[in-house]
Amino acid sequence: MSYKAIYRRFRPKSFEDLIGQEHISTILKNQIKTDNIAHAYLFSGIRGTGKTSAAKIFARAVNCTSPIEGDPCNKCEICLASLDESLMDIVEIDAASNNKVEDIRELRESINYPPSKGRYKVYIVDEVHMLSTSAFNAFLKTLEEPPSYVIFILATTEQQKIPATIVSRCQRYEFKRISSEDISKNMAKICSELDISVESRTLRLIARNSEGAMRDALSILDQVVAISDGKIEYEEVLESLGSASGEVLLSLVDSIVERDAAELFGKIESTIKSGKDSTRLIKDMISYFRSMVIVKAGSNYREILDEPEEVLDEIKKRSDKFGMDRLMDCIDILSEAEATMKYATQPRITLEITAMKLLEAGEREAMIARIEKLENMIKSGKIEVSKATRPESRETKVPPKEVRREEKSQSPDEIGKKEAELSSKELSFNDILDEWSEALKYVKKKKIALHALLVEGKLVKLKNGVLTIQFGDQFGFHKDAIEKEHNKRAVEEILADYFKSSLTVNFIMEDESGPEEDEEDLLQDVVEIFGSEKLKVED
Repeated sequence: MSYKAIYRRFRPKSFEDLIGQEHISTILKNQIKTDNIAHAYLFSGIRGTGKTSAAKIFARAVNCTSPIEGDPCNKCEICLASLDESLMDIVEIDAASNNKVEDIRELRESINYPPSKGRYKVYIVDEVHMLSTSAFNAFLKTLEEPPSYVIFILATTEQQKIPATIVSRCQRYEFKRISSEDISKNMAKICSELDISVESRTLRLIARNSEGAMRDALSILDQVVAISDGKIEYEEVLESLGSASGEVLLSLVDSIVERDAAELFGKIESTIKSGKDSTRLIKDMISYFRSMVIVKAGSNYREILDEPEEVLDEIKKRSDKFGMDRLMDCIDILSEAEATMKYATQPRITLEITAMKLLEAGEREAMIARIEKLENMIKSGKIEVSKATRPESRETKVPPKEVRREEKSQSPDEIGKKEAELSSKELSFNDILDEWSEALKYVKKKKIALHALLVEGKLVKLKNGVLTIQFGDQFGFHKDAIEKEHNKRAVEEILADYFKSSLTVNFIMEDESGPEEDEEDLLQDVVEIFGSEKLKVED
């Protein structure tokens, strides 16, 4: 016998088996008991919540010869034929592949033939929103006045795409998302029947990732059952889902709290190398930050979040280190990244940009905290504030007229070049090399995002006040980001402030040689190497 997926093997056979849709089951059962059956139904809701299963149960129940309180008996000839999918009175149509006017015409012809065995001929039209406009128009009259023995059950995940003229002719039932608790209980029951051992936290993990869809949960369960040996491990489910473990998410959040760019990028690198998907990691982080918001917002978070006590305690510790504004900023940044990921050709770059934004999130909040701390220190007398004094007047010496005339005769470019040479006169390349590690720390204090980019660069040379910084081939993104006008200007200002000398920075890749050097620069290099005494210049 061929293998049958778990969600098909354990498909509900009665309304009692339909999980999480009691508000619909009760109405449909009462209609069958009172023989008050409509001619058209519209079942809508997200995937995997029981729309098609409910349609099949209802089709079987209206034709059952011995219904039990509105449920099919599943023992009579008609029920058994329906369960074997051999009953011709129940017709399933996939609207995604039968969406033309010609298909609807065939349907209109077939309804003229009465049921062969049961009381009703039931047409289940799945994904009905896929019908073309012409097909909907052709279907309209048939749906409005079908023969008395015909019942239409339309199922869709996108009700908004169905014309209002169709919707108004049906009884509408909205299938809601199934709670994680109900999904976990149903999976525990199935695992017991399959003689499979599994922890409750593993079932909760699967339930959370199913997003309220029972079929999705059973598909994940089916996948991990195939690799387990009678026992499903928590780590196996994480591996199957491509999700990051709780420990990984905790460490990422810790780096964001401390605004430690180097550590955060290192953890992202190791997480991606371990096989985790960038898009999945963004989703996991959204879920974690959402949990922190809920914990931060109220005292009843233990009832809302479906997590073990020890996990909730860890979330509480992290949420205490964030302000609500910063948490909300982080969720906005991650949500924007999730939307961008769908169209990104290089998701890794999107993930890294998102990480940089997370480090800067809530800077206003951090600034306010620093100001409050400073004010408290002033009030407590830990810091003495000196009174403002009038600055001493200083005599400004006017350069001789001849010098001013000489400067006036020079072009702006010559003046700028001269100023650059003067400003960098006392600063050598070796000076910058010796101080570079400290300079990077200064950049980190001023703007942490720039430090995350600049730290991957390598100093190459200093000439005429231009500091050349080179990036390896793997850091093309860093080079492109830092040489944007506003970032480049910020780097120059911070370095100038640190070295007390104006600097212009130039960023290149390994395979680039930087700006072309003119003959004068090359000649100067030769003079420095061989000396001017041994040098003879010929045209």
